[in-house]
Amino acid sequence: MRSVACFVICLIAGGAATARAETLMGAMSRAYNANPQLNASRAELRAIDEKVPQALAGMRPRVSGDGYLGVQRNRLITQQHDIYPNDPTQSDFSKSIQNGKSVPRAATLAFEQPIFDGFKTQNQTLAAESGVFAGRERLRLTEQRILFDAVTAYMDVLRDTAALKLQESNVAVLKEQLRQTRERYEYGQITPTDVSQAEARLAGGKSMASAARAALDASIGVYRKIVGVEPKTLSPGAPVDRLLPKSREEAERIAQTEHPFILAALHDADAADLDIKALEADFMPKFSIIGDIFTQTDLVGLGNRNVGAKILGHLNVPIYEGGLTSSRVRQAKETAGQRRLNADVARAEVLSLVRAYWGALQAAKTQIAAAQTQIAAAERALYGVREEAKAGQRTTLEILNAQQELLNARIGLVIAQRDRVVASYAVLSALGRLSSGWLGLTPLGYDPAIHFDQVKGLWGDPMTPDGR
Repeated sequence: MRSVACFVICLIAGGAATARAETLMGAMSRAYNANPQLNASRAELRAIDEKVPQALAGMRPRVSGDGYLGVQRNRLITQQHDIYPNDPTQSDFSKSIQNGKSVPRAATLAFEQPIFDGFKTQNQTLAAESGVFAGRERLRLTEQRILFDAVTAYMDVLRDTAALKLQESNVAVLKEQLRQTRERYEYGQITPTDVSQAEARLAGGKSMASAARAALDASIGVYRKIVGVEPKTLSPGAPVDRLLPKSREEAERIAQTEHPFILAALHDADAADLDIKALEADFMPKFSIIGDIFTQTDLVGLGNRNVGAKILGHLNVPIYEGGLTSSRVRQAKETAGQRRLNADVARAEVLSLVRAYWGALQAAKTQIAAAQTQIAAAERALYGVREEAKAGQRTTLEILNAQQELLNARIGLVIAQRDRVVASYAVLSALGRLSSGWLGLTPLGYDPAIHFDQVKGLWGDPMTPDGR
């Protein structure tokens, strides 16, 4: 069992990787490039990018055209009563009927160019840009969570694989122990109680091995969901201490300035302040140039035509709108206050995360050292109990208990080594630095600024930059 234990411990802690084995960085790269949830968040940010050209459209010209074409029939009936002036008793009646058919048609080309809108478009554009920046930080949050989930899933598969091998090895040891116990019973050295104890412990070992296999299957399922492929042969995982600061105080300082949760909240607060200014523009006058060119044929009667053009200055001065704008401004001010408080909440939450994860990392380091010491002591104890049992000084139950203590110590080391790696990535996530760039996963990571620059200045074209 000692050789199996050494193998599974190396599986978690480090060692020579099997040829063509999956690495932790490779698993994170797969998740970064193919995870559907992360790709959905990227699509969501691209949709947010479109709010900027939508806001810019407020000061751009608007042109529209109208046209009419149809058939018109006219029936004109005229009746005339003529009275002779020399003889009023005599008169003539006449009636005429005229039928006509025309094709009335008209066309109008109208345009409007805003000149001044109280700086509404300017503030809406700035607010939209702040929303884009906040969206980028939220995308970073999603990226961090997916990468951390990939690390956790990877290390869980390694942990559960090692635990299963330890449990299976334990079952093999218990079978051998039961065989030896039965032989001693046949020679009259022990009682039936010892045999029953060995049988009970073997049954318990098989149950634990079955539970370990179920746990491994569950971990493999999570790995498949996050990374996108089945785990084949996984190389040992290693902590990311090289990217971590030397002290908790430095970690807290970095997190307060770089964590995307805080930065997103700050951008949200900026957008809320700009929303107030955009709403206040509704109190101000607005001026635009409007005009149209038109042609009308056979609209009034057959054979007539009207062609013309006009250009006008349009001034709109709001006087009273029932209190609607005032209410919206007050509402926006309360929202802005909420967003600023949300930024304070984000700072407190990030600080709490840094301290919790930093403590977990230090605890994992201590647990590894303690587990290694516990294993060495348990191995010596098991050897001593077995030797003393040969002399009749120890019982079968004491041997079984010593074996169980050694198994628990080895599983504890496997868990501590898994927690050591995961905790280091958790600290990096709390800093806001668990990203493709910091880890060097791919030479060309996803750059959200590319799509933003592609659509920001577009005046038309419904096609997306990728051709859809």
